[in-house]
Amino acid sequence: MLSSQNTPLCGLLCAGIATLALLGPAHAEVNDALAGYAAALAVAVPPAKRAAAPPTCRAPTEFSHLNYPLRHTARRLTNGEPLVIVAIGSSSTAGAGASSAAATYPSRLAVELALRFPGHDITVLNRGVNGEETNNMVARFATDVIAAHPDLVIWQVGTNSVLRDHPLTPHSAALHEGIAELRHAGADVVLIDMQFAPRVLAKSETRGMQDQIALIAKEEGVDLFRRFALMRNWHEVQHIPFDAFVSPDRLHMNDWSYACVAKVLANAISEAATRPIASAAAHSDR
Repeated sequence: MLSSQNTPLCGLLCAGIATLALLGPAHAEVNDALAGYAAALAVAVPPAKRAAAPPTCRAPTEFSHLNYPLRHTARRLTNGEPLVIVAIGSSSTAGAGASSAAATYPSRLAVELALRFPGHDITVLNRGVNGEETNNMVARFATDVIAAHPDLVIWQVGTNSVLRDHPLTPHSAALHEGIAELRHAGADVVLIDMQFAPRVLAKSETRGMQDQIALIAKEEGVDLFRRFALMRNWHEVQHIPFDAFVSPDRLHMNDWSYACVAKVLANAISEAATRPIASAAAHSDR
């Protein structure tokens, strides 16, 4: 229902309707006039603007492929044994920008993996802590990661070091150290790089950090989930505006982007954990 506060036009038309209504419904000419005023209002005042539909979660198949097979994860699934996944990182693992704990990427990943491996006992533990850098995460590996006896560790790194303009060399050392510790514990390792967001893009060390993470993943022979490139594809190829997948702080992700990352990551984990070993070995040797 429209009020005179909505448009100047409504003030005139609504006044006419009110005056004619006082004459009563018995007069045919009154009824005709009322209908005319109502039609004028419907044409002159557009309906309230509807909220835009969320974008469709899509990604080229390259983002759902990890370079190395997840051998330990594959064995657990093949044998029907419980699978424990630990997601460690900073605020975009903890879920800053999400509307609830259920909307974080680790929570959504658990849902997606349950769809792909029905009947399997899969646990995803969220060990993200807001504001941490790579060395802080390594310092709590023993208690927050290895103590859970994970079969797969998903490690999100890099963003806070770049935001704080910290040098790349200490980060490189911490990343090598952490990967060695996780592999010694017998877990598969998947690194997640930075988010493609305005505040990250504004930093001069962003490209250097991206190159460093990719290089270390290759040197260590561990998988890298290319979140930065995936989000860049949303924006530059699919033309999705930042407001659709980045929170108002221009840094953190939102419910849609956490869910889409989880979906693409689940596809990547599923493929790497069910990949024929012969083809996986051939791909790894290239």
